[in-house]
Amino acid sequence: MKVTVKVPATSANLGPGFDSFGLALTLYNTITLEETGSGLEFTGCPADYANEDNLIFVSYKAAMDYMGIPVKGLKVEIDASIPISRGLGSSAALLTAGAMGANALHGSPLSLQQILEVTNPIEGHPDNLAPAIFGGMTASMMCGDKPITVPCPLHPDWKFLALVPDFPLSTSAARGVLPASYSRADAVYNVGRGALVVKALELGDEALLAMAMDDKIHQPYRRSLIADYGIIESMCKEQGAAFCLSGAGPTLLCVTRSDSLAAYLREALPPITVANWTVHELRAEHKGVQVSY
Repeated sequence: MKVTVKVPATSANLGPGFDSFGLALTLYNTITLEETGSGLEFTGCPADYANEDNLIFVSYKAAMDYMGIPVKGLKVEIDASIPISRGLGSSAALLTAGAMGANALHGSPLSLQQILEVTNPIEGHPDNLAPAIFGGMTASMMCGDKPITVPCPLHPDWKFLALVPDFPLSTSAARGVLPASYSRADAVYNVGRGALVVKALELGDEALLAMAMDDKIHQPYRRSLIADYGIIESMCKEQGAAFCLSGAGPTLLCVTRSDSLAAYLREALPPITVANWTVHELRAEHKGVQVSY
């Protein structure tokens, strides 16, 4: 038997919700898993990743261990549309696919919460995993070693423009520029804005969202790692849209209710930017991970 797992891209943080907020988007990786007698076989990925360190296999094995089932052989076919190291949850998508595939191949005894609990120790934080698994927008935290996540309502008119550059940025490099501590004023700044981001997304209030998506925890430090950050930020804000980093970057996220902003950015960016940027006009994906047989 084989199963196919479709996992959405995700955008974490959403401005002030550092390591907490996440959003599933209509861009996908599709992974097919088939158990075999022995060996490990990959198609659709570079040779450097076709081994036991592949995140799909790592999470597949973690789920099998959790279920108490021995690992034999596995064939994995990958059709990936989520760009790697761009701040769109590519690692969370692979981890989700592996664990969900193992679960589905053995009668689906694990709940989605258990899938989150299996994959979170590998990823390190639930902000991308939670929306990849459950869909929609989520707010997550750790309670001891247990990830806790809740859904957040979204107004149906939002469009999420993911501006993806032609260069990667590793999460380790993006975390490396962050300070070890913050002032009380910066913490209060983010707490208030985080609460208003959730409400603005629910109400569809673009003006409120544009104000609330600012933060003092990560974006001021990471912007220097991303070519054209300031130019694109100014352009999006001049159009009345909300703007933030997608996860650790380098993808930039523009949140709008406008029907014309994507076309405007596609035309306006190339003459004035250093990097090449691809504008993906996306919606929220409310279903999360999907399995088919």
